[in-house]
Amino acid sequence: MVQTLKNHRSFRQYSDQPVEPEKLQSMIESAQAAPSWVHGQQVSIISIKDPARKQQLSVLCGNQKHVAAAPVFLVFCMDFYRAKVASELEGKSFEAVKDVDALLVGATDVGISLSNAIAAAESMGLGIIPIGGVRRNTAGVIELLKLPEYVFPVVGLCVGYPAEEVSQKPRLPLEAIFHEEQYNPDVQGLLEAYNQTHREYLQQQGMTERDWTSTIAHFYEINPEYGDAKRTLKQQGFSCDNL
Repeated sequence: MVQTLKNHRSFRQYSDQPVEPEKLQSMIESAQAAPSWVHGQQVSIISIKDPARKQQLSVLCGNQKHVAAAPVFLVFCMDFYRAKVASELEGKSFEAVKDVDALLVGATDVGISLSNAIAAAESMGLGIIPIGGVRRNTAGVIELLKLPEYVFPVVGLCVGYPAEEVSQKPRLPLEAIFHEEQYNPDVQGLLEAYNQTHREYLQQQGMTERDWTSTIAHFYEINPEYGDAKRTLKQQGFSCDNL
């Protein structure tokens, strides 16, 4: 399993071979087995196989063709709807989503659950790629999937059998992400060295060479594609006034 985790790659091309129902179920069961805050299990997963609905999601995700091409597309949502129902059953007020901590809890629970699903899929020979693009038009995704109040789409996951092999992208030096005892902010030299590694990888793949720092800086300079998330969170019942 450790080698499977270390060998992770993202696949955008899939064969026509369908994902066996038992393998999909194993993925979902693995995701459900993940730990969660107060055992609240604040995650729901929606499986989409219908070609027309996948095509709609592909457009909503920023015209990412692999969303439509994948045999299965999963949408991982942070879900406080069940917590609301539980509060009603117990005659308690439901205040959780009025605090920004709910967003941290929900997103963290989704991330852990997604990680379990990915590990399970790759251990069974399936290929995947996470899709953050579900947050580009969250209102459209919510409407399409009929998500109730207090449920918000966080990330998607393409699942299928790879149609081709892809090489693994090089990661940052371990020293850049692993800190002992306290955080070490002296990473500029590490990032400059990684830029060269990143450029060499792109060159080997026949892709346009660019620095990793340039790519990241451009993305975080301005990214209006995700601008409706805060507005849609409010529509779904989450308080974002302090964000």
